[in-house]
Amino acid sequence: MLLFTLYFFIVIVAIQLAYYLIVFAKFAFAKAQKATPKKISVSVIVCAKNEADNVARYIPLLAEQDYHDYEIILIDDASSDTTLEIFEEFEKQYSNIRLVKVRNNEAFWGNKKYALTLGIKSAKKDYLLFIDADCYPSSKDWITTMCSQFTMQKTIVLGYGAYEKVAKSFLNKIIRFETLLTAVQYFSWTKIGKPYMGIGRNLAYKKEEFYNVNGFISHIQVRSGDDDLFINQVATSKNTTICYTPESFTYSQPKTTFKGWFNQKRRHVSTATLYKPFDKIQLALFYVSQLLFFILAILLLAFQYQWIIVLSLVGFRYLVTWIILGFSAGKLKEKDVMYWFPIIEIVLIFTQLNIFITNLFSKPVHWK
Repeated sequence: MLLFTLYFFIVIVAIQLAYYLIVFAKFAFAKAQKATPKKISVSVIVCAKNEADNVARYIPLLAEQDYHDYEIILIDDASSDTTLEIFEEFEKQYSNIRLVKVRNNEAFWGNKKYALTLGIKSAKKDYLLFIDADCYPSSKDWITTMCSQFTMQKTIVLGYGAYEKVAKSFLNKIIRFETLLTAVQYFSWTKIGKPYMGIGRNLAYKKEEFYNVNGFISHIQVRSGDDDLFINQVATSKNTTICYTPESFTYSQPKTTFKGWFNQKRRHVSTATLYKPFDKIQLALFYVSQLLFFILAILLLAFQYQWIIVLSLVGFRYLVTWIILGFSAGKLKEKDVMYWFPIIEIVLIFTQLNIFITNLFSKPVHWK
């Protein structure tokens, strides 16, 4: 029995190494990108529902972008606070801001995709750049750097949406490590030619991509997924690329309680069940191999069975993962989370297991 367990453990380690050395290394060791400005017109899309404090703080940062031709589409999704009033003041203040007012619709009650669709249809530019209402760009060159990756063939650009650092907060390190690992996954698979998701905090695509698939219609009944489900549907090896220059990052405030973050991740995870079969399999295999790696290692070491072999495999796996994720963290300005990597990884794996089990018995709450 223990011999079989050892063989199984070796297979699991091999699977983990394959992910890191074959897939994730594609991003970890990628060359630095050059941001060559493109002369394209861009509509920046911001959809907000009850985000008065955030939009008051962040919309001016969007309006002050150093870009030659862009408009900002502010979508108020039937807010009950002062978001609409703030948007109306910004529309008066900035000539390139246009406001879209969304009223609740019985068929699409509380559905962000409905609001986004109205905003996209009102956009006058051919290229769309999305950012959430609680996010802000890392620089005045955010639009320039994101749009620099567009070509005649590459009509979808996946960006990095980071979270602010909070001093002396272990939860903050968990959140940022999870964000880092997620980005490494979708960036790496995109470089391999198998893009499967993007994040609405930092995402750009040509408007025709939206109309080619009739927008969100194929998954309009799903409350979330305006970013990852849409990209999973339309992205291919030919039309999708990534942008990871620091000037292209966006930042948002992270959750400050474990419960808040846990519920946020429940919403994100719930859409993954609707991905294409290959994408679901590769994500599930990666997570299961992570979980089994720890369980089998602990089991074998508890019985001290071939402990030298087991510890050697554990050490080699950690060396490889630390190097790959370390280089990736350097690119995405998240190096400090790697000091806590072994502990954070264990916490994150079992948190994800808890999320999976919880989602089996109850549905997460979506758009406000």
